Formats: sequence, C-alpha cells, structure tokens
Amino acid sequence: MKSWTIMNSLIELISNTDDFLLQSIEANIVATYIILFLIIFLESGVILFPFLPGDGLLFSVGVVATITPLDIYIILPLLMISAIAGFIVNYKSGSVFGKWIIQKKYSSINIAYDNTRDFMSKHGKTAVVLSRFFPIIRTYLPFAAGIVHMKYDVFLKQTILGAVIWVSLFVCSGYFLGEVPWVKENYGLIFLGLIILTIIPLLVQMLKGLVKFISKKFNV
Repeated sequence: MKSWTIMNSLIELISNTDDFLLQSIEANIVATYIILFLIIFLESGVILFPFLPGDGLLFSVGVVATITPLDIYIILPLLMISAIAGFIVNYKSGSVFGKWIIQKKYSSINIAYDNTRDFMSKHGKTAVVLSRFFPIIRTYLPFAAGIVHMKYDVFLKQTILGAVIWVSLFVCSGYFLGEVPWVKENYGLIFLGLIILTIIPLLVQMLKGLVKFISKKFNV
C-alpha cells in the first residue's frame, strides 16, 4: 500500500507539479523543503531516477514561491547543495563501479570505457556544467565521470558552477516571471515546453546514433 501511495505521489508530482507543490506546502512546508531536496538529489545522484522532474520542478518552485510561504532565500541554497551533493555521490558511485570495469576483460566494456575516458578528457569540464541542462544526461554523466576517474578537484569545481547556474536560472525565472499574467494563464504550456526543449537535444543525439548504427549494420 505504501509503495502504491509513493507511486501515485510521483505521478502527481510529474504530471501536476504546481498542484502537488501547493498541496504539499499547505500540509507541511518543512516537509516540502525536504521533499524538494530529495527529488533534486535523487535525480542528480542516483542513476535509477532519471525520470524525476528537474528543470520544470525548479521553474515551478520559483512560480509557487511568489504565492506561498515558500522562501526563495532558503530554496536557492538548499537546492544548490542538493544538486552538488547528488553529483558527488553519483561520481563516487561511478568511481567504485569503474574499478570493477577495469578488472574485466570484455572487449565491448573496454572500448566503451576508452571512448568515455577520451570524451571526458577532452570535453569533461564543459560537459559537467552543460549536462545540468539536459534531462537523463545529468543523471548519468557524473556517474560516467567517476567511472573514468576524472580529476576530482576539476569535477567538483565544475559541479558547483553548474549547480549554481542551473538552480538560479530556473528558480529565478519562475520567481520573477510567475507574476506575469500571461505566464500564470499559460503555466501548463510553459511547463510542457520546458520538458520538450530539454529533451529535443537528447532525441536528436539518439536519432543520430540510430542512423549511424543502421548505416554501419547494413553498409548503407
């Protein structure tokens, strides 16, 4: 029964984020802060939760903060810390997993490892920051960085920078635009647009990968 309740809550959170936040704040504002912290932490730090809302949730938090007791001065540092902590835990998990991968002799695993290591050595600093703005990617990239043992001090610096920009941009956008009548009237459309815009780059890359695979497989 508890698992079913949690699942219903997650569905409500993803499909009706603003309503979920309003109800949660009305019920217990302290619990709401904890829930928001955990959602951002899990999406950033555990590879099993890439489906949790990120960009849209942050924007919603900003909008809701204009009409509820939700304190923007608590939310901003709280969610920044959550995002940073998530990436660090994800990196550490990948680092442990990476040691296991290195011990294996499977060629496909070694090729993937080498490709990931080359990518992170060339583009790692930029990728860690930009990954914040792409759903799913931001859940897996810090794990990959840990697997190939990207320099931790560099990773941490870029993680902090990315988290500060990401949280500030979306929360403040929602906070300052939330009072605009058009935004209020079309909030659902804006939320959907944010999801589409952040997923499009990922879909494009997946399509490119599929085309490349088909071309190689069938010598097209």
